[in-house]
Amino acid sequence: MVRPFGAVIIGLVAGWLAGKLMRGRGYGLLADIVLGLIGAIIGNWMFNRLGIETSGALGFLAMATVGAVVLVGAAHLVGATRLSD
Repeated sequence: MVRPFGAVIIGLVAGWLAGKLMRGRGYGLLADIVLGLIGAIIGNWMFNRLGIETSGALGFLAMATVGAVVLVGAAHLVGATRLSD
């Protein structure tokens, strides 16, 4: 189980990774933490629906990163839609 402080650290890393994977740079320290933490919630929901089990900090990081990438991708789609209007 990941402790709350560890979740914040892992959220930071997951948000930073998502920023690198989706956009080439992050959104800033606070936004990366929030992105990673929200990504962990989204990733947890997705992994549960798909029947994927994770354990430990590395599993939590993978789950949070996948969720954060989905979150950033959705934000890019919404932003692209707004720009084309």
